Amino acid sequence: MPSSGVSHLAGAAQSADIVYLDNSSTTRPDSQVVRAVTEVLEHDFGNPSSLHRLGAKAERLMDEARERVAQMINADPGEIYFTSGGTEANNWAIAGTASAGKERHIVSTTVEHPSVIALLDALHEEGWEITLVGVDGEGRVDPDEVLDAVTEDTALVSVMFVQNEIGTLQDCREIGRRLLSLGPKKPRFHVDAVQGFARLPIDVKDWGVDLLTMSAHKIHGIKGAGALYIRKGVRLRPLVFGGGQESGLRSGTENMPGIVGFGEACKLWSEDREEVMSRLASLRKRLIAGIKGALPDAVLHGPQEEGVAPHICHFAFPGFKGESILHALEARNVFVSTGSACSSHKTRPSPVVMALGRSEDEALASIRFSMSRYTTEKDIDRAVEALDESLKELSAWRKK
Repeated sequence: MPSSGVSHLAGAAQSADIVYLDNSSTTRPDSQVVRAVTEVLEHDFGNPSSLHRLGAKAERLMDEARERVAQMINADPGEIYFTSGGTEANNWAIAGTASAGKERHIVSTTVEHPSVIALLDALHEEGWEITLVGVDGEGRVDPDEVLDAVTEDTALVSVMFVQNEIGTLQDCREIGRRLLSLGPKKPRFHVDAVQGFARLPIDVKDWGVDLLTMSAHKIHGIKGAGALYIRKGVRLRPLVFGGGQESGLRSGTENMPGIVGFGEACKLWSEDREEVMSRLASLRKRLIAGIKGALPDAVLHGPQEEGVAPHICHFAFPGFKGESILHALEARNVFVSTGSACSSHKTRPSPVVMALGRSEDEALASIRFSMSRYTTEKDIDRAVEALDESLKELSAWRKK
């Protein structure tokens, strides 16, 4: 049997005309995922709540997907609850906790995803005390500072595993273990693992995690499917009420195509994760060397090599606007991002880059390059060449 990495690459090779380096925003669905989703849409379209055999088949497919998701994080299948995506799962983890007890304090960080920060802002307006722990110049939070922020009134600690803009890894295992040392009255520990799930090893039992967020379309599944891990014994108030699906915690007819595709994407990553991520680490080094070689003034945000996700690379290009660079690259069929896809239509400096202690101008001059299992050396070289051409073009326009 051929290497799955090679076969999948052949099955979902990118168009020769396009270099897609915006994979932290979304990924192209893998060909095997598309086939599995199509099978559900055309043949296995039953409602898993129905009592007839089409319903039973749908329920079985959903159970298989749930088991595959659970295996990726060393969880029990009964601890996986399907959602519409990462944003819903983050909101459920935080708002569900906020409604479940008497405590009124939450600890998080200054570099979280907008779906976390916006909800924390809303809770603050309702009277909650919110502590956002700062980070160092590479985006790392100090576990000691997280623990120092915890009080007797803390209901939840919420920390992102992989920062979605700059790729910095947080030591969630250390934070979780420190929280466990506080004893039975410790606050719950939520990890937003959307950018790290499937790509990097996660063990919810070893990390002491109570709640963990995942998303399908970040790992070559399709949009509209995600999951929240809820540790057995953790009480969480539902956000959605109705027919009692997902063990009564998340009502609404399940998105079977998305869920089955999610499971198929997990199967894909379980077969070749180490091989793919090793290759991406090499490609990231190639990208950094290429950019620094062609553009010595470029500023890398986040760690150079250690403690960073291999698929994310974030640069600032002083003297330019990130949005102008993005469109100049787009004209050359190279697709990148200026920041989080959930807020990229707003031209404002990235709060994440600002949290690193960088200037507003530098934050506005930033571009994120994010790779996938299908990214090649040729893609990287084309991107560097296009970037060099784009900045020369923009410089010429600026002088007119």
